[in-house]
Amino acid sequence: MNAASIPVSAPASAPNTSIASSNRSIDRLKYAHDASHYLLVPTSVATPTSAAEVAELYRESQRRGIPLTFRSGGTSLSGQGVTDGILVDTRANFRSIEVLDAGARVRVQPGVTVRQVNARLTRFGRKLGPDPASEIACTIGGVVANNSSGMACGTAQNSYQTVESMVVVLPSGTIVDTGASDADDRLRHLEPALYRGLTRLRDRVRGKAASVSVIQAQFSMKNTMGYGLNSFLDYECPVDILAHLMIGSEGTLGFIAEVTFHTVPALPHALTGLALFPSLSAATSALPSLVAVGLGTIELMDATSLRVAQTQPDSTPELQALSVNGHAALLLEYLAASPDQLSKQRDAGAATLAALDLIAPLSLTGNARERANLWHIRKGLYTTVAGARPSGTTALLEDIVVPVPALLGTCESLIDLFDAYDYEESVIFGHAKDGNIHFMLNEHFDDQTSLARYARFTEEMVCLVLGNNGSLKAEHGTGRIMAPFVQRQYGDELYTVMRELKALFDPTGLLNPGVILSDNPQSYMANLKLAPVVEGEVDRCVECGYCEPACPSKDLTMTPRQRIVIRREMKSAEARGDETLLAELRRDYNYDGVETCAVDGMCQVACPVNINTGDLVRRLRAENTSALEQSVWLGAAKNWGAVTALGGLALSVADRVPAPLVTAATRVGRALLGADTVPLYDKDLPRGGSRRRTLPAREPEGEPVAVYFAACIGAMFGPAADGIGVTDAFRELCARAGVSLTVPTGIDSLCCGTPWKSKGNTRGYNRMTDSVLPALLAASRGGELPIVCDAASCTEGLETMQKNAIAAGGDYAVLRFVDAVEFIHENVIELLPVTMPVSSIALHHTCSSTQLGINTIMTELAELISPDVHVPVDWSCCGFAGDRGLLHPELTASATARESAEIAELSFASYASANRTCEVGMSRATGQNYRHLLELVEEATRPF
Repeated sequence: MNAASIPVSAPASAPNTSIASSNRSIDRLKYAHDASHYLLVPTSVATPTSAAEVAELYRESQRRGIPLTFRSGGTSLSGQGVTDGILVDTRANFRSIEVLDAGARVRVQPGVTVRQVNARLTRFGRKLGPDPASEIACTIGGVVANNSSGMACGTAQNSYQTVESMVVVLPSGTIVDTGASDADDRLRHLEPALYRGLTRLRDRVRGKAASVSVIQAQFSMKNTMGYGLNSFLDYECPVDILAHLMIGSEGTLGFIAEVTFHTVPALPHALTGLALFPSLSAATSALPSLVAVGLGTIELMDATSLRVAQTQPDSTPELQALSVNGHAALLLEYLAASPDQLSKQRDAGAATLAALDLIAPLSLTGNARERANLWHIRKGLYTTVAGARPSGTTALLEDIVVPVPALLGTCESLIDLFDAYDYEESVIFGHAKDGNIHFMLNEHFDDQTSLARYARFTEEMVCLVLGNNGSLKAEHGTGRIMAPFVQRQYGDELYTVMRELKALFDPTGLLNPGVILSDNPQSYMANLKLAPVVEGEVDRCVECGYCEPACPSKDLTMTPRQRIVIRREMKSAEARGDETLLAELRRDYNYDGVETCAVDGMCQVACPVNINTGDLVRRLRAENTSALEQSVWLGAAKNWGAVTALGGLALSVADRVPAPLVTAATRVGRALLGADTVPLYDKDLPRGGSRRRTLPAREPEGEPVAVYFAACIGAMFGPAADGIGVTDAFRELCARAGVSLTVPTGIDSLCCGTPWKSKGNTRGYNRMTDSVLPALLAASRGGELPIVCDAASCTEGLETMQKNAIAAGGDYAVLRFVDAVEFIHENVIELLPVTMPVSSIALHHTCSSTQLGINTIMTELAELISPDVHVPVDWSCCGFAGDRGLLHPELTASATARESAEIAELSFASYASANRTCEVGMSRATGQNYRHLLELVEEATRPF
């Protein structure tokens, strides 16, 4: 049965337990989608909070005879995280991280991402061994369950090699801590049949020379095909065998509730270069000598990859000038713990690199920006090809491994297969020193001709890889896609061992069935995901999930990926004529998908195909905005000075009235007019601000060097109780430094347009654009002066307004926008001595400072006035998002939960950010008084 015939609107029941679960269609469908090209709709989604609750879910699964599958980050590419049974979300609650032995070890739960763990290990100079490219989103549970590796770790630092111990919940409900001193005895006592079975299979495997030979050959390479039978050779005790069989088991043998890793040294110093070769043969021939000189990474790109890379903005001049005809490239990188070690590595390999058969001189760079550009060339291949794929097609990213001597022939044969089956723009790239390459296909799964082509291609690819003594899966896990081919790769004897192994752990066969093992040779063709054509923001999405950790609403309602896939499901329901499901999805999507989206754009920062899901939500808001609302907001744009004054006055009045009365009044208004219309007042909101002044209070003599655009949120929201506000702080700093400013005429009525844009009020936004940009053009003397804004979100809003106007034919490209934090850092602070340093600062970066690229500058400015600046590891967008925090305070509460928990564990003299609404949101979340960083700078540089 393919995805189109799944009865998604059939009645479903949640597990009969006390565990949080949902059988809403919108929840079942949003979790049905992951990064793979398979789609199964779960009967329900359960969200356990502990290992004991997982054991309870096992019992429920077996009682009802319904399959059970674990899902965490949803970045798996091979179909191992989808099910038509009970789907268990392990990302929501299993998120603890405990650093041990000064970073030498770390104990983690499965719901945290690799990036989150490494962020905590950074201060110790350590990191996790596995380094998958999806580290921003992939979770520890998936990394261990798939034995993920990555760019540099190879087979020496993957999960199998670096996991010390784990806590496992077996399908029987037994919880085993393999790190306990009596773990083996407890396993023998609690699970005697499993203990005996593991001992028997160990002896069986070791007793057959042919089996030992196959296992040694297979696991000398990266290999995630089938179960980790090397455990039977590498370990003696059944409990150790069990622990290492769990690694790479893809959720088919049990649940990994906790893992303790041995960490590896972080290597922060690097030299990177792109070596261009005349042919694929020349590139692969160079591998032995390059591996010998100790390069940390060697990434291969074939000729098609280079042609795709030439279209990227970060492409090098040498690559741009190349007329690609069978060429290839290797991205080379030295990694070291210190500059001295890096120099020694470079010197030791100089002769080898000089002798390479290249078409252009090789230059190694340690410059962070240049290195990032080179890596973007490599990582951007997936972005470019996937983003440009035809609407309605599905992107498949596959990986294989062969012995390095067979790499050239394998690549050449793959290229021939792409040509034979008309897979255009199919790039080959990957980890050349491991013989591990990736390739990408764009395929239609909605017609029989395409399906037949895909099946024929797969069969020839399998024959090619196995014929070269390789593995059909190096990193991405067996999943559903290669389950039918495990027996061909390992042979009948070892396949039988795997079958018996599965039966030992999971006698009922209900734990993630169809994954890793399948006796149906066509099962990889079942339940394929269709990609309906919906809309521009939706159609490019490859459902990778990279956006999800950055989303403020991820723990409240939906993530960007989920907002997109539900749009696809709506389209499919409409095409099927399923009006009941369509109505249900539309009803729930209004709050989950639209009202609680912060439209902060952080998803675009992480998205490999550059999607800003906020654009989708803003468009949906515009479509749902009534003519009356558009008229009201158009009127507001025409009289913005009066509106901001009225808003500030309302807050000031409310500040003098008992908070419960005002809160109750707003609750009544929300009940009558809707929660997305009337803001909810609470005691944490500040008093109103002051109207913006056309002329500065203090103005040094001389020509102005910048146009000062004070943000209107300072007129709405007054400063914190012990602060002067960013407007006065910025002006005072410039006055002390002798920096003269000018202010646009009519500043009190000007706005960056974000209030209209975020709500989809296009008429008001256009009216404000027509007022703001001409005023700024005049004030800046035709673009001669930069325009400085004192709220990061408004700086970003002005840049967005400029881009939109240019796209519509406006002549505003000369305008330059600078955030006040950056302006003070670059032009003022060096002229002012720090007289009263701040002992410690907790610094909250904002979504806008992130997108403006000024987080580093923001931190450096804070460090100039304080010896102790702490940026929370669990930082994220606060979700206040202009008025979202007023309309839906639950969004901010959810978005800030982890960051505020981290802040609560520590104590600081001051708390700072770079946007008034973010300061309000963080103050509300933490109970601390957040102020604009420039207020602290002004205080720290006051003359005696």
